[in-house]
Amino acid sequence: MVDETSQGIPEPEGHSDVIETDYEIGQDNIETQIGPFGLDIHNPVFLISGLAVILFVFYTLALPEQASSVFTWLFGAVTKGFDWFFLSAANIFVIFCLLLIVLPVGSVRLGGTDATPDYSYIGWFAMLFAAGMGIGLMFYGVSEPMSHFASSMGGTAVGEDGLRTDWAPLNGAAGDEQAAVRLAFAATIFHWGLHPWAIYAVVALALALFSYNKGLPLTIRSAFYPILGERVWGWWGHAIDVLAVFATLFGLATSLGFGATQANAGLNELFGIPISSSTEVILISCITAVALVSVLRGLDGGVKVLSEINMGLAFALLLFVLLAGHTLATLTGFLDYLVAYVEYLPALSNPLGRDDVNFMQGWTSFYWAWWISWSPFVGMFIARVSRGRTVREFVICVLLIPSLVCVLWMSVFGGVAIQQVVQDGYTAAQEAELPLKLFKMLQELPLTGITSLVGIVLVIVFFVTSSDSGSLVIDTITAGGKVDAPVPQRVFWCVFEGAVAIVLLLSAGGLASLQSMVISTGLPFTVVLLVMCWAIYKGLVDERR
Repeated sequence: MVDETSQGIPEPEGHSDVIETDYEIGQDNIETQIGPFGLDIHNPVFLISGLAVILFVFYTLALPEQASSVFTWLFGAVTKGFDWFFLSAANIFVIFCLLLIVLPVGSVRLGGTDATPDYSYIGWFAMLFAAGMGIGLMFYGVSEPMSHFASSMGGTAVGEDGLRTDWAPLNGAAGDEQAAVRLAFAATIFHWGLHPWAIYAVVALALALFSYNKGLPLTIRSAFYPILGERVWGWWGHAIDVLAVFATLFGLATSLGFGATQANAGLNELFGIPISSSTEVILISCITAVALVSVLRGLDGGVKVLSEINMGLAFALLLFVLLAGHTLATLTGFLDYLVAYVEYLPALSNPLGRDDVNFMQGWTSFYWAWWISWSPFVGMFIARVSRGRTVREFVICVLLIPSLVCVLWMSVFGGVAIQQVVQDGYTAAQEAELPLKLFKMLQELPLTGITSLVGIVLVIVFFVTSSDSGSLVIDTITAGGKVDAPVPQRVFWCVFEGAVAIVLLLSAGGLASLQSMVISTGLPFTVVLLVMCWAIYKGLVDERR
């Protein structure tokens, strides 16, 4: 049996289908001392992951032009060749989660039949929202609805090769403002609603079920025990965990890249600090240093405190924009946007026969790969705070509550920005670059200096908590499931997250290269998630029996 104490995970309470295995957590680990630093690393997951990241960094620094060409080719090959696969897989995850709500296995309780929740509903909901989409909501809250609105208004355009060259979702809504607004928000909610949270729910449920109920280590490989049996502790399992590390690392690096470009844009607006690669490198370096301090303070003293501060600031900014902007139009629009989402959902989620190729590949395929690459990180966080919930309760709350919060956020920020164009004729936010759109929208509201500064602080603190939490998750995986591994290992991964983001931004094509790496790691990990669905169902059936 696995030693539960060494995992930091409580034993199942009441009846539970604990898996009997001879594997002991840490049995493959290397424990050593390098100077004053102690290490407790899984062999070979840590070694392969760490060496591959180091080689990747050196390659992109040594041959930046070649690396940029490779990344560009990779992005085009994956998005154009596998867009149907990403869309189909995401649809499967949503259907799978909805089935778990109505099937009898939904009554299974995470942690055993007598387990009780570790957190109240309010605390749990707050952490669910904070887990998944901080930097993304700040970056895309204004820019995505505005971008879809502008492209929808522009209608469709076809090139000489017969393919559409516009970025409008579906068939656009040329010249029809109201239809363009509804289509813009339907597309935005599609990218931030049920589909991404279903991806997170699959990974979180797998980790929670096989750790809390089955007594296995808190790693991605544990979910595949019903399929691989004891082979999961061998090279099959090593490959799964290494892939999870790569997906998490590049997903976080992309988020750090977005955060740095937006923080740079905000500082330029407020203080005239130049927008440049060197400024972004300084930002990433400084914020990684702050994340290191948070890592050293631990989960409760670091991530928890920063998350609570950020949630308060985010709610205050949301309330201010709602009250200072077009309040009535925003509130009535919220319900209309949800209705539009339901209306357009079948067409937006259709993986075949689409002619809106730029939207489907450049927006949706990238988003699904990004959410999938984030899923080990967010899934492990959600799993660790969801013990004691039934599967039905877990899925309903993880799917619906954060989705509604995301819809509200997008409706307020994007809605106010669009109303500024439609009602006031203010087009600065519409014409600005993506990282600047939030600050241009705030410029039209009172207290611009204060709200813009709050926006920059939110981006930076979301940046820090993402880096810190991601380091904890990668460290847990590369320590073979131990949640109490030595701190220097977390420091290593925190530094390398920043290093990867800097290298890709500086020497290999900027954000486009970050997007390419997300796509490339998200593709194979999508297969992992699809197999994981079957493992979850099998595990739940055995648990209920």
